[in-house]
Amino acid sequence: MTRVENPPASVLSTWPGRLALVLLCAAGFADQIDAVIVNVAMPAIQARFGLSQQSLQWVVSGYLLAYGGGLLLGARAADLLGRRRVLAVGVAVFAIASLIGGLAPTAGVLVGARVLQGAGAAAMAPAAFSLVLTSFGSDRPRAIIAWGSILAVSTTAGVLLGGGLTQTAGWRSVLLINPAICVVILTGIFRLLPDDRRSAPWRTFDIYGALLSTGGLGLLIWAVVEAPQAGWGASITIARLAGAAAFLCGFAMNERRCERRGGKPLVPLSIVRVRGLVAANATQAVAIAGLFSMFFCVTLYMQSVLGYSALQTGLAYLPATVGVVLGIGVATTFLIPRIGTRPVIVGGLVLAAAGVGWLSLLPVHGDYVADLLPGLIGFSVGLGLVFVAVLNAATAGVGPDHSGLASGLVQTSTQIGGAIGIAVLTTVATSRTTDLLAAGEPPLDALTAGFRLALLVSCIAILGAAGLGLLTANTRKTDAV
Repeated sequence: MTRVENPPASVLSTWPGRLALVLLCAAGFADQIDAVIVNVAMPAIQARFGLSQQSLQWVVSGYLLAYGGGLLLGARAADLLGRRRVLAVGVAVFAIASLIGGLAPTAGVLVGARVLQGAGAAAMAPAAFSLVLTSFGSDRPRAIIAWGSILAVSTTAGVLLGGGLTQTAGWRSVLLINPAICVVILTGIFRLLPDDRRSAPWRTFDIYGALLSTGGLGLLIWAVVEAPQAGWGASITIARLAGAAAFLCGFAMNERRCERRGGKPLVPLSIVRVRGLVAANATQAVAIAGLFSMFFCVTLYMQSVLGYSALQTGLAYLPATVGVVLGIGVATTFLIPRIGTRPVIVGGLVLAAAGVGWLSLLPVHGDYVADLLPGLIGFSVGLGLVFVAVLNAATAGVGPDHSGLASGLVQTSTQIGGAIGIAVLTTVATSRTTDLLAAGEPPLDALTAGFRLALLVSCIAILGAAGLGLLTANTRKTDAV
């Protein structure tokens, strides 16, 4: 590959170009898959450390907390310091955290490692996506499609891979596999990617913006994750939410002041005025809130109610992986070039909602083919349609100088939506199950009823996201910028 700033007309016609795209997609895959790969290992982790259902969610939410809270900082750092440099640092942190988590002697160490892992991912993801947006010249549409496909497939593939690893090598293997992969990625970073380091003076960095945004987003996710246990109306929950609001309001004021003074704000307010960007990110956040929680509930249903092993649970998601690939292919090849992103977003979300709605009818003694498979197929095809369409709608019209920031905004919406969705729907499921157990219902009946109600709420959230999708930009381009 030649320099990022002046790529050849067809980078993907060369082997270095193809390998560079594989490398960047691998980095994105590692980020995304670790948000879901531990889902199948949850029962084993719970049994090992004796965690309650509410405490258990921190194994997932701790990752989302640091990931969602740090993405804007990681994105802006990539734009100002150099994308390769930030990507390399993120991969190194991710590898170290994975090793600590895989060897964790206590639940506290495991959760702490997951938080550190999320911080590494917050640097990796926007830097890698920004390189995808800026490094492939006329091949950028193909690179974007490859990136979007890998990230969308990672959601279902993570459950499959997690199930296989947990069943054959134990739950620690889902973390210990990462360091070896990261060594390969790091080697490729320095061999395949050009050195685009920049020496932006420290005075140009929006330090206050970085602290306010990271603190505000992190506090928001923390408040929502802890709310099910502390109580939504508890004073500590209200204080955390109020603190998050204060941080984020301060962040908006700081960005406005920084931009007026000619500085380099973390999030230039001009990017918010890009047509459809806010609506696309809001759609992504609400949709992911419903979709991530679906994985959480259905995975626990398979293992806790139907008695599936970790491997069986992973294999159960295999048709969903195929469905995601199918949805992406149909969207990028046929639908978006002909009718644009907005109809694809809305239609995909309606299809996904129908699939989750079907899953909300799961019985205690469910059958995979009759009760699970139709819902998983509808959900997964819809997810594939939506993922690429939202990515294009959210980054269309954003210039190369802000490509890292645009990718960071999309990924921030994803992680915040996922953390909030899991927290809220865990509360819904737990409350329903607790009430039924107190009324004398059999445990499996109570568990299933809790999952059903949570999945129904998830379905409603996805339909709400479809409504927001009507406000997104309608672009027929598949190059995302």
